[in-house]
Amino acid sequence: MFTSSLARYAQPVPRYTSYPTAPHFHGGIDGMCYARWLGETDPHKPVSLYLHVPFCDQLCWFCGCHTKQVRRYDPVADYLDALGAEIALAARTLPGRRHVSAVHFGGGSPTVIEPDDIDSLRAKLDDAFDLDLDCEISVEIDPRNVDHDKLEAWHRFGITRASLGVQDFDPHVQRAINRRQSFEQTQAVVGALRNTGIGSINLDILYGLPLQTTETLRRTIDLAVSMRPNRIALFGYAHVPWVKKHQSLIDQDTLPGPAERFDMASSGAAQLAEAGYIALGLDHFADRDDNLAAAASDGRMRRNFQGYTTDDAETLIGFGASSIGRLPQGYVQNSVSAVDYIRKVRAGELPTVRGFALSLSDRIIGRLIESLMCNFSFSISDLKRAFGAEVDSLLVEAAEIAALEGAIVSFDGDTFFVKPEGQPFVRTIASRFDRYLTRDKARHSAAV
Repeated sequence: MFTSSLARYAQPVPRYTSYPTAPHFHGGIDGMCYARWLGETDPHKPVSLYLHVPFCDQLCWFCGCHTKQVRRYDPVADYLDALGAEIALAARTLPGRRHVSAVHFGGGSPTVIEPDDIDSLRAKLDDAFDLDLDCEISVEIDPRNVDHDKLEAWHRFGITRASLGVQDFDPHVQRAINRRQSFEQTQAVVGALRNTGIGSINLDILYGLPLQTTETLRRTIDLAVSMRPNRIALFGYAHVPWVKKHQSLIDQDTLPGPAERFDMASSGAAQLAEAGYIALGLDHFADRDDNLAAAASDGRMRRNFQGYTTDDAETLIGFGASSIGRLPQGYVQNSVSAVDYIRKVRAGELPTVRGFALSLSDRIIGRLIESLMCNFSFSISDLKRAFGAEVDSLLVEAAEIAALEGAIVSFDGDTFFVKPEGQPFVRTIASRFDRYLTRDKARHSAAV
């Protein structure tokens, strides 16, 4: 029974950090459309910002991000000049000077940036926006390429949360993914962050990696918990070599199978619960006093391209090559090529090359799927209060899906609920409501 259930519910589906998902973005949304959308946003509402740094000192074979390895700083410096110009260009397009409630730096590795350029970036943001005093500023940190001067510069920048990639501390697994990073190295950076005054720490761990076993994962989690981070994310490795060619360097025969992946995810979640962490959504865990845990308890946790978040700004502005933005009107994405991105910005253009304009139906299903991903449930009456009578058509659909998937979901005529035994498969349940998936020619990673 377990094998058949796993085969049924662990099939490849999207991660649902957006709806519709990125494979459905199209070239009909360009810089001129984006400028119009920015100009239509409410000048009295805060925005959040995402800044993408598509460079690394070394390319990890498991990585699914838009990034490339660089051995010289010149390409990074050129890119940062364009990033500053894009910030100024977008700010001029917005109606009024906007307050910012959240800033997130991702990559790649933002810690390739040198201290003087970190200071310069903050100055450029301050020239263009007003960062709120309680603005959450988070940065993804590679413990292998950060030093005291960089940490001090990020502290001056004002970061409130640091997210460190761990993956797995086992040396055999690390060799198989081309990422050697000792526990001692990671522990030293965590200590240095706390000594600098950056007290909120997130660690990212992956399961489903080559040569990884439930036991190696258990040892990694034990070591991670010993540093007592505020949050731990336990993600499933997405093996998509048809999208990320460098993943072909991983021997596919060394990857755990579906049953092994499920055991890793289940035992890892149980281990984190034993250590006192609260499970949030599909793959996040937090201390009881963490603000994400509080948001989840109050039904305020959200999901976007950075995963689970407390950010509730209706407008997320993405800066940098490949960055995705979210506005009330829809999604926008910048050119993936750093060269093309720099060329467009230098020409005074917003570098948007694709996106998606949302219909009312898209907004309804998007809210439904986000609620499933965050709360494992949705309410027809809540959706109707937000969107009106068009939600009524979901009554029959929700009932039909509940009848088909009754072993792991329930529906009482208003609340659709994913049972605890079905929660590891919430991506699959969400996909049952996806209007575009049957038209989706993209290949996705396994649901567990």
